[in-house]
Amino acid sequence: MSQRTAIYAGTFDPITNGHVDIICRASRLFDRLIVAVAHNPGKGPLFTVDERVEMIGTCIKETGLPNVEVDSFEVLLTQYARSKKATTVIRGLRAVSDFEYEFQMALMNRKLCKEVETVFMMPSESYTYLSSRIVKEIALYGGNVRCLVPPVVAERLEEKAKAMGIKPKGA
Repeated sequence: MSQRTAIYAGTFDPITNGHVDIICRASRLFDRLIVAVAHNPGKGPLFTVDERVEMIGTCIKETGLPNVEVDSFEVLLTQYARSKKATTVIRGLRAVSDFEYEFQMALMNRKLCKEVETVFMMPSESYTYLSSRIVKEIALYGGNVRCLVPPVVAERLEEKAKAMGIKPKGA
């Protein structure tokens, strides 16, 4: 029987505890899970792709998930999935507001590559409000994000904020 490979793709700028929650749960469903960082300069990322890959790698190592790997890609997700022999794309849904966009993307991906299925996963209830955008905003206004992101990410956000002259408030 062939290995079941899934891809969890996103910009992960930065990875949050909600992303880690989905990674942990998806890793139990598939033989191999690739967390794939998308090159998307149009989103104006705070962290470089290499920084994001490195932070995710640290999180995965600390979580102890031997069947999870980290990579990055600059092509259509369906092309990337084919190149990795993946049969599934994992997408996270936090709220109903995510559904319309994710549904449209899943249908387009199916049109482009019928052999790759999209599986939607919801994070644990405690992370449904959490997004990378919100985390960055809190951090760049000097707020404490340590309960929202893995420790390595909190440290990197604090370093970025400090480099921008932002002092932490109530750490």
